[in-house]
Amino acid sequence: MRIALIHALKHSVAPIEAAFARLWPEARLMNLLDDSLSADLARDGALTQAMTERFLTLARYARGTGADGILFTCSAFGPCIDACAKALAPIPVLKPNEAMIEEAVALAGPHGRIGLMATFAPTLASMPPEFAATAPGVMLVPCLAAEALSALDRGDAVAHDQEAAKAATALQEVDAIALAQFSLARAAPMVSTATGKPVLTTPDSAVRKLQRLLTRQEAA
Repeated sequence: MRIALIHALKHSVAPIEAAFARLWPEARLMNLLDDSLSADLARDGALTQAMTERFLTLARYARGTGADGILFTCSAFGPCIDACAKALAPIPVLKPNEAMIEEAVALAGPHGRIGLMATFAPTLASMPPEFAATAPGVMLVPCLAAEALSALDRGDAVAHDQEAAKAATALQEVDAIALAQFSLARAAPMVSTATGKPVLTTPDSAVRKLQRLLTRQEAA
């Protein structure tokens, strides 16, 4: 199986490749990176039709290379990815968070409290509707670890993890913690230690779901 990974942040590449190496090493990966996507969203403050067209261009290119499935790793672009999934059906096109949301709801329960941690502020605005679509009764407790992303941008991965763990200590009254960005996955052990809570990451959940979908398609 050939899997196209489409990124809006360079920091997302290593975590998803590591997850595939652990969970589905047989998959053949290709990476597409356009880090202007996140910069332009931060500048504009909202998703636009032009942004959706850019996503469609990337998805169609990936499909044209022979990709059997596409995984977007950029958390703040849900509606753009929905448009790609519709345009490229029936091949699986996954939003980065959908598998983790399903696993978090299963863990916390349909009326549980889930801590939602991000380092990129627009993610905390775009993800709640995705949770609501899956489990309207879930209560989200947002947590922004902005200093963690700043550390990662400086190349200081250790400080990134420490800042994430520090921010996570505010999430005491939750049933589980969802790390909403691929770049946050590396901090999962420290977040778990700091909080004592179950921690879910987008890369591991996404790989499990994509493998399940494509294996089922192949069997059919």
